[in-house]
Amino acid sequence: MNRYYWCLSTLAVWLSAAAAGIAQTSSSSSDATPPPDPPKGYWHRVKLYGLIDGNYNRNFSDPASKVNSYRNFDIRTNTVDINYGELAIETPVEPIGFRADFGFGRTTQIVHGAEQAGQAFRYIQQAYVSAKPWKNKGLQFDFGKFVTSAGAEVIESHSNWNYSRSLLFSWAIPYYHMGLRTTIPVNKNYTAGVHLVNGWNNVKDTNGAKTVGLTGALTVGKVSWFHTYHVGREKPDIDGVSQPGLRNLFDTTLLVAPTASTAFYINFDVGSDKRVGPGSDRWYGIAGAARFALNKRLAFAPRVEWFKDRDGFATGSPQSLKEVTLTGEYKIWGANGSALLSRIEYRRDWSDQAVFDRARGQSSVKDQNTALVSLIFYFAKTI
Repeated sequence: MNRYYWCLSTLAVWLSAAAAGIAQTSSSSSDATPPPDPPKGYWHRVKLYGLIDGNYNRNFSDPASKVNSYRNFDIRTNTVDINYGELAIETPVEPIGFRADFGFGRTTQIVHGAEQAGQAFRYIQQAYVSAKPWKNKGLQFDFGKFVTSAGAEVIESHSNWNYSRSLLFSWAIPYYHMGLRTTIPVNKNYTAGVHLVNGWNNVKDTNGAKTVGLTGALTVGKVSWFHTYHVGREKPDIDGVSQPGLRNLFDTTLLVAPTASTAFYINFDVGSDKRVGPGSDRWYGIAGAARFALNKRLAFAPRVEWFKDRDGFATGSPQSLKEVTLTGEYKIWGANGSALLSRIEYRRDWSDQAVFDRARGQSSVKDQNTALVSLIFYFAKTI
């Protein structure tokens, strides 16, 4: 969008000059050209972001719990709900910078639900300091709390193709980490990274071990491939005694965007957690989605998914979960990095076990059908 504004403003300057009758030789025309604007100072390149996201969700099973089973973050049903609000600030890294994201709403409770000791930080989605010690080398260090590199989706609804999150994003991977991460461009197509963090979804470490992460991003033309691997001991110490057993996760996403209006992705996850006794808990799954922009305002995004929680480690029940989601998007208004979006979505979840809640006094069933309408406002501004 900025490119078009630049072109229009350049054309306007040219027409004004022509109307004034400015006609000079090539040697003097350069003198008549106004000098370019001086580069903005550091604090005039700080970026601000904001988001407010709400929805009305209807579960056709009328569950007594008023909750959509196995869903994050659209868990409340048959009611109007504020999903998430966010304000963020980001400075240039020259050579030191920082980013901080502050959130409120039900999403903050869900993201931090597994860490009671870190509830004081639940309103801080991210907060980290960045450094690029060697100019033009591309190596960057981030230290603090940051969202995970795994997954094909993010916490902010407007940055995803579908409104509801996939089963893989909700159950197969972590949401955030606390520690150190590095990224470095290996060449023009590939960027690698290393993480050293406390673990999964914990600001305060619960044991003496650290989790190591390896990341990579390969982009060739219209194809991008992202992968993340995490390994570390995640079980909390009991009375100061370490509990053995490593947790492993491999996450990979292949994204293809053949045209400006069409894109597809496939996301695959496989994880395991070694038990204190014999054996390991395992989970794995695959999701595929597409997005078709019909014009500048309308878009359509289907998604299909299968998730196997073999031992019930992720969802609490050994099962095979599946879901199909159909999302329509209408951009009510948009300009200069800000927009007001409306999304309407139908989703069907089903399992090989009777795990979905129904109305009071009725037995659980193997499927769940929901529909929602949402309104999302977001902005991005450079001050």
